[in-house]
Amino acid sequence: MFPRSSGILLHPTSLPGPFGVGDLGPEAWRFADFLAAAGQRVWQVLPLGPTGYGDSPYQCFSASAGNPILISPEKLVAEGLLSAADLEHAGNFPAGSVEYASVNRFKRQLLERAFTKFQKESSPDLREQFREFQSANASWLDDYALFMALKEAHGGESVWTKWEGGVAQRQPEALAAWSARLDVEVEKHKFWQCLFFLQWAELRRCCAERGLQIMGDLPIYVAHDSADVWAHPELFCLKPNGEPENVAGVPPDYFSATGQLWGNPIYRWEAHGRTGYQWWIERLRYAFARFDICRIDHFRGFAAYWEVPAGETTALHGRWAPGPGAALFEAVEQALGKLPIAAENLGVITQDVEALRNRFGFPGMSILQFAFGNDPQAADFKPHNYPRSRVAYTGTHDNDTTAGWWTGSGVGDSTRTLEDIREERACARQYLDLDEREINWVFIRAVLASVADLAMFPLQDVLGLGSEARMNLPGTSSGNWRWRFTADMLTPAHRDRLKELSAAYDRGCGVRLP
Repeated sequence: MFPRSSGILLHPTSLPGPFGVGDLGPEAWRFADFLAAAGQRVWQVLPLGPTGYGDSPYQCFSASAGNPILISPEKLVAEGLLSAADLEHAGNFPAGSVEYASVNRFKRQLLERAFTKFQKESSPDLREQFREFQSANASWLDDYALFMALKEAHGGESVWTKWEGGVAQRQPEALAAWSARLDVEVEKHKFWQCLFFLQWAELRRCCAERGLQIMGDLPIYVAHDSADVWAHPELFCLKPNGEPENVAGVPPDYFSATGQLWGNPIYRWEAHGRTGYQWWIERLRYAFARFDICRIDHFRGFAAYWEVPAGETTALHGRWAPGPGAALFEAVEQALGKLPIAAENLGVITQDVEALRNRFGFPGMSILQFAFGNDPQAADFKPHNYPRSRVAYTGTHDNDTTAGWWTGSGVGDSTRTLEDIREERACARQYLDLDEREINWVFIRAVLASVADLAMFPLQDVLGLGSEARMNLPGTSSGNWRWRFTADMLTPAHRDRLKELSAAYDRGCGVRLP
């Protein structure tokens, strides 16, 4: 399922473009051209859902929906849903970062116009596509669209537990009344989802024509303020008022001496088991309708997870509780067959986690940045210890860039001391036989040369950018997920260097563009 290949991690929000945030339009297609010409085979993205708290793609209003701000305005013009004049006043957005508040306002105005145009006049083909989309996705789309319409009706920022009691508790009479009252708003959110997935399907076909696979990202948890928890409260550990009893996180780790407190509600795994894990089966069914490969985030939580009493301010006072183990993946495999899943097995990894991963043949991850310090898995992260069934990274969206890790002070971004950092760099210098070569390309070469089936690197490492281009700093709630590259950054020299290295290590040599 994982032939020897390599690829780049880049979330669509980080693409260039004139509308304040990357999207699924022309720049995404140009990036696919670049990947193919550079001999790459995989484009990895972060979760694509509509973001809520902190603009994090790991805190979405739905586990299945797409983020409307990724819809391409240019494609809406081509579809006849917007005019060219609608795009003339895009605003003075920064080129190298995403200002989510202003982008959300601007994109929403465009999407409102597109929906109005659709209501008044639209092609029979688009109307038929919309009907088919609603039918094929009803199991999540109906709840999501009503959830978003209700959120707007209750002030936008309000968590669903603070809504009018009848609809918060999903009483049938209240649901019927609100659905009738908000029927236009519900249809609007369904239409925006249709637009998103039509554009996503076009981009995926574009990638397939270029010999590219798309690797998606499936967070283990969903946000409390989501259509999933509101629609299926019986599947989560909630109090009678809908608030979480316990929340998810991890104990003290590389990033924080007090652990990471994510705040997501914990699954009521016995309830999932009684349904034959149907919610998870459907979630994965939809995921693999949209991606070629899926990375499951925090895979160790299926063996055992860290739960923290709601109300705690850190993750220190939590406990390990058993997850569903093999029963979940046996049910998934019986329903969907063997799936190309990569398991994020970072953090506190015990034998039961690795046994579960190996039982189902899911390759784990190795992060080269973690290979030289005091991480418990450091030895396993050194390339000479990689097994073939492995996805090897220079770093991920949670790490500093490779150049930032090498040249920065390291203070405040992890639990390392200054002495730890000095020893880590000395170890890296010796292991990699460093001289004055660019550290980012040394790292890229190291993972490409390894026996790992799949070698991945964030685009920031290809570009050699420093800490200013970091995507996320775990444990912080603001200022993340904002980085974008500009069109002039990615050059033919980058393409040729990647193609040469990928060919040298038998990971691809480019494909002819259509």
